[in-house]
Amino acid sequence: MTTPHTPVPKAELHLHIEGTLEPGLAFALAARNGVTLPYASEDELRRAYSFSDLQSFLDLYYALMAVLRTEDDFADLAHAYLARAKEQGVRHAEIFFDPQAHTARGVPIGTVIEGLSRALDAAPETYGITTRLIMCFLRDESAESALETFEAARPYLDRITAVGLDSAEVGNPPSKFREVYARAREAGLKCVAHAGEEGPPAYVWEALDILGVDRIDHGVRCMEDTELVARLAAEQMPLTVCPLSNVRLRVIDDLADHPLPAMLDAGLLVTVNSDDPAYFGGYAHDNFTAVRDALGLDEPTLRTLARNSFRASFLDEETRAAYLKEVEAHGNA
Repeated sequence: MTTPHTPVPKAELHLHIEGTLEPGLAFALAARNGVTLPYASEDELRRAYSFSDLQSFLDLYYALMAVLRTEDDFADLAHAYLARAKEQGVRHAEIFFDPQAHTARGVPIGTVIEGLSRALDAAPETYGITTRLIMCFLRDESAESALETFEAARPYLDRITAVGLDSAEVGNPPSKFREVYARAREAGLKCVAHAGEEGPPAYVWEALDILGVDRIDHGVRCMEDTELVARLAAEQMPLTVCPLSNVRLRVIDDLADHPLPAMLDAGLLVTVNSDDPAYFGGYAHDNFTAVRDALGLDEPTLRTLARNSFRASFLDEETRAAYLKEVEAHGNA
């Protein structure tokens, strides 16, 4: 039976699997793999989760990846996320991973994909969650590195639904990656890209017009460009917004000032997601609860955000319709 506190069924569309590495698991994997972390305890590590901007987060984010070495490590990481996601009402998850961050450490791309796939393949039966996998390119690496990564992933493209673009945004415009996105589209993959988080609205235009994306990740700075907002609304281009992340990375000073209500009022297809929840203080439902409380969003608006998440997903129409029925049933319970 649904209670007022039961999480609304939702899809999570902006989730970096490496960003779900909780301190407890980080220390467990470090012990298993003989890695020494520069922190004496889980509490000391958690205290390090205080960031002044995107780069200060990325520095810690990449450093902790040293504990991820084997297929088992990546499977355990994904299982831990999926268990939490189930508790948060997530019914479908489209999960980012950063192969370059691992291959640069000598971990083969196949190890990453095979490990993640073991958990994701089990997710429908074990957690009641369907999944898709999105391979992201690090935008502060070269365009050539992205192309090499894509070619290395070709044997695994049957496991991958889309390509994405993440990491340090400023100074790394989407146009830098036009060739690898062209190859991805030729291979039949969907395309998404981080744009308009720390970077300007111009990066959103580039992601649309040069990369040909199907979704914009973040995109909050689109509100600085009325013409862009009009286009995004007219095209119903999905935006995967991450409220708690925006505050923790100082994109937004205070959650009460978040543009989410204005984005909804402008007719944008906005979704709410957790980004890197181990670092930013909350998983999917935690973000829903936070915007409800800080922005005064009512239950119908939260259900709209949940519906948007399925509408913006890469699900087939039959599965999407079934999930949308779950959202309606939650509202009527």
